[in-house]
Amino acid sequence: MKQSLQLRVSQHLALTPQLQQSIRLLQLSTLELHQELEQILTDNPMLERVDNPLDHSVRLLADGALSPAPSADGAAGSSDIANASSNTPASDADIPAADSSEASDTPATSESDWSFDDVARTAKAPDDEDARPQLGAYQITLREHLLEQMRVSVRDLRDRALVECVIDALNEDGYLEESLEDIHQRLPAECDIDLDELTIALKMVQSFDPSGVAARTPSECLALQIRQMPHIALVTRRRAIVIVEAHLLLFAQRDFNKLKKALDCDDEDLREAQTVIRQCNPHPGASFARDASDYVVPDVIVKKTKSGWTVLLNHDVMPRLRVNALYANILKQNKGEGSLAPQLQEAKWLIKNMRQRFDTILRVSEAIVERQRNFFSHGAVAMRPLVLREIADTLGLHESTISRVTTQKYMLTPHGMFELKYFFGSHVATEAGGEASSTAIRALIKQLIGAEDAKTPFSDSKIADMLSEQGMVVARRTVAKYREALKIPPVNLRKSL
Repeated sequence: MKQSLQLRVSQHLALTPQLQQSIRLLQLSTLELHQELEQILTDNPMLERVDNPLDHSVRLLADGALSPAPSADGAAGSSDIANASSNTPASDADIPAADSSEASDTPATSESDWSFDDVARTAKAPDDEDARPQLGAYQITLREHLLEQMRVSVRDLRDRALVECVIDALNEDGYLEESLEDIHQRLPAECDIDLDELTIALKMVQSFDPSGVAARTPSECLALQIRQMPHIALVTRRRAIVIVEAHLLLFAQRDFNKLKKALDCDDEDLREAQTVIRQCNPHPGASFARDASDYVVPDVIVKKTKSGWTVLLNHDVMPRLRVNALYANILKQNKGEGSLAPQLQEAKWLIKNMRQRFDTILRVSEAIVERQRNFFSHGAVAMRPLVLREIADTLGLHESTISRVTTQKYMLTPHGMFELKYFFGSHVATEAGGEASSTAIRALIKQLIGAEDAKTPFSDSKIADMLSEQGMVVARRTVAKYREALKIPPVNLRKSL
């Protein structure tokens, strides 16, 4: 083929850097947003954060006196967003418009409408507990707890070494996963340690607190605890030990008929043994775990007012940003020429995109609350079907934008904390020709199971029939799927004596 040059005119979709940043900030969670912001603050000297985490801390002066940390609001060399924008050569009008149709997904707001520096914060009293520095208490580990008991009860140094060897082999739940034979093989041969000595050391550890520690199986763990329980009738104690040692699987499956036949007892005897077993802890070392609790901070808060349900942004998660006035004035004196000019534009873009992010979250949350008013008034059973396109058409946004806003964004309501995606659900047809939300169906299933008789629990088919009586056409398999989503065990595991 012969090579030639041709000139063609075509259209294509392009995302400006500003729009790319806006989309990226919109889909980040609160934690990811603050991590992204810390990196941007490190890279861009033109941007600074007003809300200093150490604003309420107390600092120690050279003479030993205590002085509160200076607030970032009074820091020299910085100004508000609006002031900095007016003092710099680049203005919002210089920000290029987006070439994508998704640019209309985020509302255009002026800096005079909302400044991050004007966010109201609740002032704390000097005697408020949260205003004082708090120190976390030291939490003892399972190993330290067992070693303290060993120092008191074991005198011989050789026995102490063997007991400590067993303690070191325990896992976080307090179980001995490694066999005594494997532990014996790891010990030095010159110590001349017999396996019987190691068995005695294991028995000593099993006598320590918490009860059931150093067990090798769940059956042994429960049996150790039952043997150490006080004020238990001898017959009941023996029957409970037999159940956990020989019939633990039947007990877990709640096959009470086979249990009564194997133990040759009646319902009352089995009920007493069941009460004893339920007092045991299958994970004796779990109380010493140092797993930190995960907390979710809401992005929006819904409150009941005289005019109805009101949606408010959580100001505690809204970063307060502004352009550094010192660098902005230097750039102004140089008439916008220098290496800091692009960074100034990036700082202005970030402030604007941050404002648009929270504006979009607020608008979407208000639209959700408007359509789910029955949920806020009556609970999950009053949830109505809702899809992303319905909110997108109402607000004039793209459906993908609504998906980004509702992912990992949380709303605090009088009924608890929910992800924004919780309010969207598929519909189930009713006999009257209407629609019911799948969330409402799950809430009804939970209510029905919560009110059932423990001796004769409802099967999935029975629950489907009960929902059909209320006009909701739901198949048995759908009931089973919703029940498993609610982490509710099947009918055989909900049965009790």
